[in-house]
Amino acid sequence: MTVELGHFALALALVVALVQGILPMLGAARGRTDWMEVGTTAALTQVLLVVVAFGCLVLAYVTSDFSVLAVASNSHSAKPLLYKISGSWGNHEGSMLLWVLILAVYGAALAIFGNNVPPGLKARALAVQGWIGVGFYLFILFTSNPFARLIPPPEDGRGLNPLLQDPGLAFHPPFLYLGYVGFSMAFSFAIAALIEGRVDAAWARWVRPWTLAAWTFLTLGIGLGSWWAYYELGWGGWWYWDPVENASLLPWLAGTALLHSAIVVEKRDALKAWTVFLAILAFSLSLLGTFLVRSGVLTSVHAFATDPTRGIFILLLLVLVIGGSLLLFAWRGPSLQGGGMFQPISREGSLLVNNLLLGTATATVLLGTLFPLLAEAIGSGKVSVGPPFFNATFVPLMTPLVLLMVVGPLLPWKRADLAPALKRLWVAAVMALVVFALVWLLVDPRNATGAFGLGLATWLLVGTVVELAGRIDLFAAGGKPWQRLRRLPRSALGMTLAHGGTALLIAGVSASGVWKQERILVMAPGETTTIGGYSITFEGAGTVSGANYSALQGHFIARAGDRIVDYFTPERRIYPVEGADTTEAAIKPRPLGDLYVVIGEPRTHEGVEGYVVRLYFEPLVQWIWIGVLVMAVGGIVSLSDRRLRVGAPARRRAGAAATVGLRP
Repeated sequence: MTVELGHFALALALVVALVQGILPMLGAARGRTDWMEVGTTAALTQVLLVVVAFGCLVLAYVTSDFSVLAVASNSHSAKPLLYKISGSWGNHEGSMLLWVLILAVYGAALAIFGNNVPPGLKARALAVQGWIGVGFYLFILFTSNPFARLIPPPEDGRGLNPLLQDPGLAFHPPFLYLGYVGFSMAFSFAIAALIEGRVDAAWARWVRPWTLAAWTFLTLGIGLGSWWAYYELGWGGWWYWDPVENASLLPWLAGTALLHSAIVVEKRDALKAWTVFLAILAFSLSLLGTFLVRSGVLTSVHAFATDPTRGIFILLLLVLVIGGSLLLFAWRGPSLQGGGMFQPISREGSLLVNNLLLGTATATVLLGTLFPLLAEAIGSGKVSVGPPFFNATFVPLMTPLVLLMVVGPLLPWKRADLAPALKRLWVAAVMALVVFALVWLLVDPRNATGAFGLGLATWLLVGTVVELAGRIDLFAAGGKPWQRLRRLPRSALGMTLAHGGTALLIAGVSASGVWKQERILVMAPGETTTIGGYSITFEGAGTVSGANYSALQGHFIARAGDRIVDYFTPERRIYPVEGADTTEAAIKPRPLGDLYVVIGEPRTHEGVEGYVVRLYFEPLVQWIWIGVLVMAVGGIVSLSDRRLRVGAPARRRAGAAATVGLRP
């Protein structure tokens, strides 16, 4: 009965979404306040219904109700509770239900916290959210029903893909979807603005917090996915430019451009049409990622759907949303004329170049991702576009962007002189050159790539600190820097953290990409090998048991000279229910890099029985995820800025607010 309740709640949510899509839009067009207010009621009702539906699905997984097809296909009675719960979204049907749940949560958040938004704009934005929900509800109910019954039910389920039975991947999809779906809010505001024909500074202030929230969640989601790939897949890497990885990177790049472009709209009333286009693009790329992963055109651990009916449905939804929004933009976009004029050397100019570089990088990644699919579709055979292409095109585009990230914040609005900004950055330039020279000469004289990356990271980190020091008058006589720091807008502090986190990310990517060491060999018990300046001794292997698996566990000792520095116990796990095996790498972070050990199958080599062992030394690789975390913290700090949350710099007294109304 619980399953039927969930199915009914989902069908009812479709009806409510239809009401939300129609009445508020008509009310805004006719000036009917009562109809516009229906959007708020419908959004709150919709989220309650989807919460009920999702709760019923989770309950079916927790109680191992194998009369539900999705539970029988993706769960097992012996599976740990965490993976029973995460299994509810670790499959196609459940992940789509999670998608609409997050969509409904965002709509409810606008209904609750959007009191400062003009009623007409709020009503239209909620209506657009409703129509997006209608499309996905129809997709779920007609092609991907998570509540479909299986009669007769089996005695037990088939289990969950062992690669998905991991804490990192349990939380990766929710964060990723919070980012993907979060861009629907910027999209809804963009469509509402096109219908109204008005984009101004207030509109930019209302769009920025939703975009920032989506960007922060997506940053965490991508970071979690990268971390999971690093320690779970046993290949010693953290990014491979896989199409599914690229599907998450594309909206992140567009969202980053949107965040910076919205600043220009808010501060200088310029780049209006471009900012609206970026809002459409960011969500369109999120939908494109959904199509690539859910349609079956890709083969990946993430790609759940293989039914062509689903792919066609998502493709039609993609055409309607993207095509319809671009037609509306082509019709109404030219009327969004920017009023703020500026010189090329200015804060606006630097942000424009920032957008051009990010836009070009987005187009490059999109081309490399879709080209193999297009080539196969037109009969040109299978074409592989891998890391060499992306590294050769993406990295050169990012280099000038990083250089600009330091200079841009030091330039004034409208017009500027480049010389004073560069003069303030002499410390950053000198330190970047020193780091580059020392690393190049002392670490790897034959290859300057890694040294250049660390020098670039130093430039960004020190330059970001210099910009913050200037804001708070750190070195000015009688400047009272700590008081100025406390009064500094949180959005500015968040920018500092985000740029600093990017510097750490660049350092980790540069060092691990250039100086990574790898050894693959057969080791017998008692044998020793060296990597990264450490000697690794294989002590032997034995069998251990887990909650729903058995494992071959190896025992290794790492030494620096005669001193033992760490013990390693990598595993090769066998999941009997799923009939699959996984590798569990043993990773020990060290000050200068990770030691990474993987044990494989038994093998005889030159008459000696041993095991295949993969050893890696990953210089500074942990800096990647530290940088991602710092970037996300920067986003959270910026979101705590009242001006971004409510569109007003400071609280007003009740009397004053009543006098001037709710519009900023």
